[in-house]
Amino acid sequence: MVRINWTFQAKSDLKAIAEYISKDSKRYAKLQVSRLKNRTRILKTQIRAGKIVPEINKENIRELIEGNYRIIYKIVVDNQIDILTVHHSARDLTRRKI
Repeated sequence: MVRINWTFQAKSDLKAIAEYISKDSKRYAKLQVSRLKNRTRILKTQIRAGKIVPEINKENIRELIEGNYRIIYKIVVDNQIDILTVHHSARDLTRRKI
């Protein structure tokens, strides 16, 4: 079984997403964060389920898509994955340090 580690940045991203959405709907904010977390469960059994991030182009940096968000993760070793960031797809990823 693979260990999924949410980095400080990824946790901060989730918090910011929840805060932004909760301005309109607290219920939907919780639902969106839950969807994002649940999307990563596939990584416990399929670490290469996501595609390689084109802006980075490294075999071990991949992404899962959930709605308008890109969940970017790093395969550290075969039994550990770090979720690096949760990024809105409308924003320019090249402007972020990952």
